Amino acid sequence: MAKECIITGKSSQIGGKYANRTRATIFTPTGNHRKYANLQTKRVYVPEIDKTLVLTVSTKGMRTIQKNGAYNTLRTAGVIK
Repeated sequence: MAKECIITGKSSQIGGKYANRTRATIFTPTGNHRKYANLQTKRVYVPEIDKTLVLTVSTKGMRTIQKNGAYNTLRTAGVIK
């Protein structure tokens, strides 16, 4: 199972790291660091299809479900037909 939000498409990104001692003095990169999206596993009940779905969504995806409704959001994302 991919670590990706099914609603927003968020996944991991690669960014830089810095040594704490050299942060304030000079630019000294210490290599790359993978930053993961804040993904949560949630059970969402969709009354229109009378089913409970287990979703891996980001916290922004949860807010989108809260705002637009589960059925409309999941239909737009292509999770349900």
